[in-house]
Amino acid sequence: MNPYKNLPEESFWKTAVAKRSMFDIQTLWSPKFKISLEDKVVTYGSCFAQHIGKALRRRAFDWLISEKAPDGLSEESKVAFNFDVFSSRTGNIYTTSLLKQWVKWAVGSQEPAEEVWTKNGRYFDPFRPVIEPDGFASIDEVLGTKAQTLTSFFNSIKHANYFVFTLGLTESWSHGLKGYEYPMCPGTAAGDFDERVHVFKNQQFAHVLKNLVDAIELMRQINPKLKFILTVSPVPLTATKSEQHVLVATMQSKSILRAVAGQLADNRPYIDYFPSYEIINSPVFKGAFFEPNLRNVNPYGVNFVMDMFFNGLEAKYGSYLPVSDAQVGKTNSDEICEEFLLDAFGGGQ
Repeated sequence: MNPYKNLPEESFWKTAVAKRSMFDIQTLWSPKFKISLEDKVVTYGSCFAQHIGKALRRRAFDWLISEKAPDGLSEESKVAFNFDVFSSRTGNIYTTSLLKQWVKWAVGSQEPAEEVWTKNGRYFDPFRPVIEPDGFASIDEVLGTKAQTLTSFFNSIKHANYFVFTLGLTESWSHGLKGYEYPMCPGTAAGDFDERVHVFKNQQFAHVLKNLVDAIELMRQINPKLKFILTVSPVPLTATKSEQHVLVATMQSKSILRAVAGQLADNRPYIDYFPSYEIINSPVFKGAFFEPNLRNVNPYGVNFVMDMFFNGLEAKYGSYLPVSDAQVGKTNSDEICEEFLLDAFGGGQ
């Protein structure tokens, strides 16, 4: 007799993977929480997080949008101006330190930075550089809309039952004198790069972990019942400043993020981890879910991941809604992702 004797099929590679078609591999996720249709769920983070909110809405869950688009704005314009992309108009939050910065600004424990970038006579928010495709008309408009987003971000934390966050990057850029972090290197989307001021950092495990813990604990001070579902973006780095090959840099970054998310989910009852990263990137799936550029996730991959999420909930907690395939619909893989702008500097498409 040994402790492996009576383990289920899912515990062994041979029975759980090798003997199955890749499309028959199931039970990759056993969710900690029973998410009801009435529970309010907010979504933030890297590019791939955008798919989760839309999938929740299609299945009649309550995806909480705390910053509404103006009445009459078309669906195309909503996307272009970053409404209904995340739960508020934050743009992509790639790192855990950037998440912590947004939380501290929202709760008032740190004054928001007032830096503004200019380009072609228009004004840009360095912390949401692509939310207005052509920039703002004035500095006051930049700061005013950011204040609105901070209020909306705070309200989404306060009123949510679940906070879904997708970890995306370890590489970051910050202001060396003032200490705040940018989602993009200055001089890419807008602004001007100054090597004397702008500091690159490839964040290590302890730094990533501490910032995520700090951000979560700050949010739970606002909303003690708030629970978290962490994911890791399967999308590779568009470019790296680490002096490594971009493939090696990607694997290092994602490994750190995956380890942080797993450690927190293992050790804290109010944090869960959903394996979107593994579903897309595992060699078991043979790269079938990537577009030919091996970076973008194709629509089939997005739908496969989302189906795995909701199938996991049903398998553990029972059917939540008799929704037909026609009602659920399909998604596309188009994302709003500032990082993709870096392609232009390497000649990539």
